[in-house]
Amino acid sequence: MGFHMKTTLNIDDTVMARLKRESARQGRTMSDLVETALRNLFRAQKNVKKLPPLPTFHSGGMFVDPANRDDLFRLMDEEKSDLYRTGNQD
Repeated sequence: MGFHMKTTLNIDDTVMARLKRESARQGRTMSDLVETALRNLFRAQKNVKKLPPLPTFHSGGMFVDPANRDDLFRLMDEEKSDLYRTGNQD
């Protein structure tokens, strides 16, 4: 049998109560359940694949500073007017 380290953990009362019930239900020690849960957590983290970076686009710059609400609303109103004038609402 391998080496086991004795330690102290602070566990929420509701989690501890569930751990005790599950331990009794499965006929396993609480230590065994906690160790199994930790091994599963570490295994799951190890298998997480790194996502590829999101694509970037170079649009040529901004027409308006989005932090400037007045300019932003003015531009939106102009575009809306252009759409209604040309009848092109796609």
